[in-house]
Amino acid sequence: MKLHEVRSYKSAEHLPREDQLAWKISEVAADPVAVEEDVAEMIINRMIDNAAVAAASVARRPVASARAQALCHAYAQGKISGATVFGMSSETRVSPEWAAWANGVAVRELDFHDTFLAAEYSHPGDNIPPILAVAQHCGLSGKDLIRGLATGYEIQVDLVKGICLHEHKIDHIAHLGPSAAAGIGTALKLPVEVIFQSVQQALHTTTTTRQSRKGEISSWKAYAPAFAGKMAIEAVDRCMRGEGAPSPAWEGEDGFIAWLLGGPQAVYHVPLPEKGEAKRAILDTYTKEHSAEYQSQALIDLARRMRDKVGDLSKVKSILIETSHHTHYVIGTGANDPQKMDPNASRETLDHSIMYIFAVALEDGGWHHVASYTPERAKRPSTVALWHKISTAEDPEWTRRYHAHDPKDKAFGGRVTITLEDGSKIVDELAIADANPLGARPFTRPNYVKKFLTLSDGVIAPEEQQRFLDTVENLADLKADQLHGLNFTVAPEQLGDPRPKGIFDWS
Repeated sequence: MKLHEVRSYKSAEHLPREDQLAWKISEVAADPVAVEEDVAEMIINRMIDNAAVAAASVARRPVASARAQALCHAYAQGKISGATVFGMSSETRVSPEWAAWANGVAVRELDFHDTFLAAEYSHPGDNIPPILAVAQHCGLSGKDLIRGLATGYEIQVDLVKGICLHEHKIDHIAHLGPSAAAGIGTALKLPVEVIFQSVQQALHTTTTTRQSRKGEISSWKAYAPAFAGKMAIEAVDRCMRGEGAPSPAWEGEDGFIAWLLGGPQAVYHVPLPEKGEAKRAILDTYTKEHSAEYQSQALIDLARRMRDKVGDLSKVKSILIETSHHTHYVIGTGANDPQKMDPNASRETLDHSIMYIFAVALEDGGWHHVASYTPERAKRPSTVALWHKISTAEDPEWTRRYHAHDPKDKAFGGRVTITLEDGSKIVDELAIADANPLGARPFTRPNYVKKFLTLSDGVIAPEEQQRFLDTVENLADLKADQLHGLNFTVAPEQLGDPRPKGIFDWS
């Protein structure tokens, strides 16, 4: 890997395009280096993971609404053209950007797929819907798709390692637009120039504020990455037609760094593979065992472990979670969001409240992607009482470990002190979630398959479950006319109702 210095430049300073971050990203994307076997296997795991969480959310209103929008953009040209939509027959095809939109919302709705946290945080699996949709529409092979996804993951992870967005209240989809555009460029074997323009256009159109994850968090939290994927497809399409983009997008005098990030004096360092170096960043990422913000994964496991030591939870006087800066200020009491303590808060907000999550996990000894978030569950008097006894604090050591570069030192957990009414204390800590590659029970292929079968149980018929798994596990051998099989069909009654109708289906 090579570490690239990235900063803003005045217009009077000449910055050759070869020295611009977007060009360097595009050179990585255009490099025909082979995808290594363990990377290809992990790509299959993450496609199974995405399908699992999409199946679990397929009937939820935001997903039904996004699917209804996509179905208004049917694509009937050609035998192979068009892309599939989760839940619909593989014979139902829509324009690829709209398939990416619908499937992207389905994948993100429950906040239950893979994650990578470094200087910034991200869900790299959000790259899969747009790159897959383009591969289906353009008649690519399974190997082409694997190459594109390896790039999408690589660029996403490298940007997340090098450039912090949340410090400046920019939503993390600003890294997703460029990574998806780069991945599409790889899959289509586009020249560096076209990918270069596409990456810049995608950055320009997907830079939004973090209010989507603050205060009263709405369904836009699930739509935001789908929007980035949709914009990436449109950016590549536009640039393939010979059009350009604002340049230099990151380094320009009025560009991303100068006005939206650290300003003219800021310097960032982004690692990228050198020419001929394999793209292996997906192996640095990890999925979720529990349907909640990643920083809560280890703490849910810790609550499960501490539960029997506490006994009667009504005797708890207070609970202090000492953790990283990010956990304290984003999903902890440091956020100063009253909604995080509100029993009437939305699912999206509860997902971003470690106080609520720890209380429920301590009471139930586990976590469920539906039952743990129901309004009845959130309003349970014993839960509310326990919830409001919980506070968080930043611990410099947990912050250091959160940002550590060494995977063996990196941690997203915390230390919990439960003080009982009699003054006694129960103290325990957990650095890494059980399902993490370095955790107590690392996820392997059988775990991904089990997650898919569990979350799709009662949603996808058993024979359709098996058909999907057989298809995706043979991804490298799939031909152009077989990629539409990377989809699942459910019965109409499982699809939910997106009403009321919108502009596209006005009647």
